Amino acid sequence: MGIVFVGFGVLKFFTGISPIESLATRTTSALTLGVFTGHNAMVFVATLECLIGFCFLTGMFLRVGVWLLALQMVGAMSPLFLYPSELFSGTLNAPTLEAQYIIKDIILIAAGMVIASTWTGARIVARPQGFRATLSKRVAGVYQDISTVPYA
Repeated sequence: MGIVFVGFGVLKFFTGISPIESLATRTTSALTLGVFTGHNAMVFVATLECLIGFCFLTGMFLRVGVWLLALQMVGAMSPLFLYPSELFSGTLNAPTLEAQYIIKDIILIAAGMVIASTWTGARIVARPQGFRATLSKRVAGVYQDISTVPYA
């Protein structure tokens, strides 16, 4: 997750590389009430994303990183509400590429929630099972005994 944030954050430092640059600049300008505009808005977003990425990569200041992630995700998802006609202008109101770029952030939100859940004592425990071991197990209510099925 840290690599994703650093990778996409670094792209935003350079003008014309990020496919979401125009939308991110306008959104950041609107959300900060004009404090950050133009290239400064992109530098702000790029710095924020790189900070989040470094928190996740190093494991240092992880709580700060998750809170910054929450702040950044509010900003990242807000174009869906600020510019819906622009983001869903395809045939039958299908999402544009920019909208799809934003919607995929739901996965990052879920990953952030998993990381945040470890603060309350949750642990991720892997119990690997082989494929063959799971084949013979029955799941309640999923299988039906053929001998009890009435034939018409």
